[in-house]
Amino acid sequence: MKNKVLMGLAAIAMVAFLSSCGKVPQEKIDATNAAITAAQTAEAGVYVPAELTAVQDSMKAINAEVEVQKSKLFKKFGPVTLKLDATLALANKVAADAVAKKAEVKKEVETTLTDIKAVIEENTALMKKAPRGKEGAAVLEQMKTEMATIEASVAEAQGLYDKGSFLDANNKVKAAKERAVGINTELKDAIAKVKGGKAKPAAKK
Repeated sequence: MKNKVLMGLAAIAMVAFLSSCGKVPQEKIDATNAAITAAQTAEAGVYVPAELTAVQDSMKAINAEVEVQKSKLFKKFGPVTLKLDATLALANKVAADAVAKKAEVKKEVETTLTDIKAVIEENTALMKKAPRGKEGAAVLEQMKTEMATIEASVAEAQGLYDKGSFLDANNKVKAAKERAVGINTELKDAIAKVKGGKAKPAAKK
């Protein structure tokens, strides 16, 4: 009789154990999905797209494994739970990395906007000193047209910055700065040739 009771208790314990192992870790699934959503809200898709894709792929694999376990008689969600813990930590890291990268790009845009405004101002002054022969006048007109385009790009970059589109603003203002520095170098070279000297290299900013 005693043995039967012990066997019965053991059976109950085993059923309880299997039930706990066979329960879908829904709370962890919900927490991980919420963390991924938070990462998307932090614009991880813009600033750290590869990291976001990795965590999304991990979650897709977990969801697939959950479905496989659901179809089994004896379900084992232990490995899934461990993967959820790792994916949750990764999702939180992705969100933090996105915030940090966004702040970095924002600062870079601010610096480049300041730099290019200084280059534009210097180019305007240099144009007044540039040689104005027949060919020189035509080149200067082309430069003026190019500078107008550059200034328009800077204004667009500023608008994107004001809207919080820092990555787009950064790409636009960096391209504009490259063109402005190119004109700066051409002007200094032209002025130096007229004076018979050597142009000073453009200051690195």
